[in-house]
Amino acid sequence: MRDMSRIPFLLIATALLTTCGPAKQRADLVFLNSAEIETLDPAIITDQVSMRLGESLFEGLCRLNADGKPEPGVAERWEVSDDKRRYTFHLRANAVWSNGAPVTAQDFVKSWERVLLSATGSEYSSQLYPLKNAQAFNNGKLKDFSQVGVKALDDRTLETTLENPIPYWIDLCAFTTLCPVHMPTVEKYGDAWKKLGNLVGNGPYLLDEWLIDDHIRLKKNPLYWDAANVKMRTVDVLPISDANTALNYFLTGQADLMMDKAHVPPSLQGKLKQQSWFHTGTYLGTWFIRMNATKPPFTDPRVRRAFALAIDRKRIVEKITQLGEDTAHSLTPPGAGQNFQPPIAQEFDPKQAQRLLAEAGFPGGKGFPRVEYLHLPVPVERNIAVELQAMWKENLGVEVGLTKQEQRVWLASLRELKYDLCRSSWVGDYNDPNTFLDCFTTGNGNNRTGWSNKRYDELILAAAAEADITKRHALFTEAETLLCHDEPPIVPIYHYVGIQYRRDGLQGVHSNLVDDHPFRAMWWK
Repeated sequence: MRDMSRIPFLLIATALLTTCGPAKQRADLVFLNSAEIETLDPAIITDQVSMRLGESLFEGLCRLNADGKPEPGVAERWEVSDDKRRYTFHLRANAVWSNGAPVTAQDFVKSWERVLLSATGSEYSSQLYPLKNAQAFNNGKLKDFSQVGVKALDDRTLETTLENPIPYWIDLCAFTTLCPVHMPTVEKYGDAWKKLGNLVGNGPYLLDEWLIDDHIRLKKNPLYWDAANVKMRTVDVLPISDANTALNYFLTGQADLMMDKAHVPPSLQGKLKQQSWFHTGTYLGTWFIRMNATKPPFTDPRVRRAFALAIDRKRIVEKITQLGEDTAHSLTPPGAGQNFQPPIAQEFDPKQAQRLLAEAGFPGGKGFPRVEYLHLPVPVERNIAVELQAMWKENLGVEVGLTKQEQRVWLASLRELKYDLCRSSWVGDYNDPNTFLDCFTTGNGNNRTGWSNKRYDELILAAAAEADITKRHALFTEAETLLCHDEPPIVPIYHYVGIQYRRDGLQGVHSNLVDDHPFRAMWWK
């Protein structure tokens, strides 16, 4: 390890990777995740910290490379029909499960059916909605899955038929939700199928160790079709939420890579940016606030607009985040997809905010019930929460309490709508405005605000069927105006800047638009 003595803020490590008995050999790569994963089930995964493990243990028809671009995965090639609605995928002969069984086209059919079955509870089932009749089956309007647009023509040929031609189907085929699972194992073990010792995957890594809230060890899958190009034989993933602890691990050589904003101690941001191992890059991600549109007083759009207009975004990025983030007036980052330029929501306007709150029956904040803002227990999130609390008090006369929850509990609160106001974020699953805007359609598992707008749903549905780029963008513009201005269930605050603490010599880690960095693509120089 190179000399770190010149770094004046070096902290003494307080935690060491030790185990009872003989010292364990260090993994080829030690990665710090900002939280314990929620699940390893591709059908259930929704958060980025879990997806990093999901893409290591499972692989879909396609996979993402180090640049975040889709490339052949289990499918070695495919053909597309002239009308761009039918894709025929040809699976590799050497694509096998970790138990040696071949990965077949039927594995994809059964796995995708599982995602779409309401009993599975997949919040990302909408990722399969581009398939013909997939939404109708997921909603229970269609009972016969054979009418959904996915068919196994033979063991190694899978045909998919789309409702409409879309520019991002191949990107979706590389997404975690569309990875197959080994159905015989799922059926044998039930919910325990994904436990250590039971899990059968088809990805570049195997689950070797799992001690909850301590570490997960991955080891290279020797049966993976591209095993020869997987250089990291072992990867340890450590769930470290505290920024100072994470920095200690990195500076003392106990970790090689971190990629979460939560791992940047706010007080050290200026010095960290001067280090050769500290890297930043833009990507399709937005930090925003959700408001529970099912819970008074946030059932009133005027209240939601007032809370949005009372926020000075510049104050947050200049005073707290300080990594050059752009303030966000839309959920969709500008330029996403085919250079979509989203509408701009209203700027900071406390006087208009006060008028709207008065119209809603709370002049000067009088009579407004105490509400809580839910955030994660990391310094930057706490600092933002305190700043928001002050703005709402100063500009609206409203008292907002602050509640913190660990990530797994926080995710459950979002799903169950057990919050008033809540910090949130979204990173694009593919480079298209739809990956942001589709989330807020009625009943979408990622909506998590309870907001429902018939016109919004119609616009997103129409955009999915529109081939003309200009017309498609116009539909998205009208939809995002409803979402972020007219009836906002969310308040976009800033667009993300990706960060990495990366050990010198670590290769295969590049900033990319979807902020995806597969371990299988990394190696040491």
